Amino acid sequence: MDSRRRRDTPTEDLYERAHIEGKTVSGHGAGCSGEKLQAFATVVDDDHESITGEDIIDRVENGIHAVGRCGSIRDDMSAVGEAYEEIGAAEISLSTDGMWPRELVREGYMDVVVRRAIEEGVSPADAIRMATLNPARHFGLSNLGSLAPGNIADILLIDDLETVNVTTVINGGEVVYNNHEMAVAPRSYEYPDHFYDSVNVSTDPDEFRVPADVAVDGEVRAIEYREGLLSGETNVVPPEEDGELVAAPEDGLLKVTLLDRHPDGDGTGFTGFVTGLGPIEGAIATSLTWETPGVIAVGSGEDLRRAVSHVNEMGGGWAVVRDGDVIAELPTRVAGVCSDLEVEETAKLYTAIESALRSLGTDVERPMIGIQTLTFPGVPSLKMSFSGYADIFSREIVGLKPN
Repeated sequence: MDSRRRRDTPTEDLYERAHIEGKTVSGHGAGCSGEKLQAFATVVDDDHESITGEDIIDRVENGIHAVGRCGSIRDDMSAVGEAYEEIGAAEISLSTDGMWPRELVREGYMDVVVRRAIEEGVSPADAIRMATLNPARHFGLSNLGSLAPGNIADILLIDDLETVNVTTVINGGEVVYNNHEMAVAPRSYEYPDHFYDSVNVSTDPDEFRVPADVAVDGEVRAIEYREGLLSGETNVVPPEEDGELVAAPEDGLLKVTLLDRHPDGDGTGFTGFVTGLGPIEGAIATSLTWETPGVIAVGSGEDLRRAVSHVNEMGGGWAVVRDGDVIAELPTRVAGVCSDLEVEETAKLYTAIESALRSLGTDVERPMIGIQTLTFPGVPSLKMSFSGYADIFSREIVGLKPN
């Protein structure tokens, strides 16, 4: 018999391997506090889910390096400012946690994060440290993060520390940006052919059908989208047509389909229902699904299948369909998740996708975030998987049968 301690999940094997290799373990501790936070602190080294100053202080006091974020997902710099007043800068780093192309072009990147930290009361020197030296040391990158002899560094020249106005950027010893103008052309990259052939999911009509006999007294389980990345659980009574349950977009009841595009998968998946995204007349599909290699589609009727077909044809991306016509698209051909277009063009197409979604009837604040995170298990509570709903709290896959 193996004398090693029994581990319940593959995740625990990963924790042990990381510690053996001396690697940093990053965690998602959304809403974690008290005894749960103490247990969390025994297996992770950092967390970027703090949304209040108290959250950050609790993490640092429990030995967790706190990462404050400001980007397209959230702006938690007010929390960083509150915590900084009490615990200083040593155990806080800064990140964007993702900056979408539109914000990248319009606002900037890490310069935005540093500026926001300063606006919330962090001294300029400490804000810069949080974005450079602190993360480098935390992740064991001993030759990065400071302008010390022998280190590797890009150099920024800033003419105003309060506004973080970057005037010059030196990369690899070469001036690449000066006086607010690019001095070099964007780099081009070439990827293996298989990177452009990673999206091939089923468009069989059966994948998008829900048989009426799965209902109990007409009811089925559904995802209730709430806001941001949050979703819950509800029961709904979909209309029935020709032996199957269908969407009722006028009432905000939509179908949601997740299809497996993993190289070892068969392209099939699961179809359920979702509420809370608004009275969408049409459909949207995307291969930018968080934490899973899939294609997710939300909507009704034949438009659902048409949107998935177009994502297939593009080799990945976003597609918005109304009455069978594609009214907006954004290709992300590189591995199905990255655009190979110029960032300015990508930003324009992101805006076009969101505008098209508005024209279909969605009324939520950030519909693209809401849709692509319906697969994300890091935030509760009911999400999509290839074989059913993922019940995050119970850690099990559940079906359409109402709770």
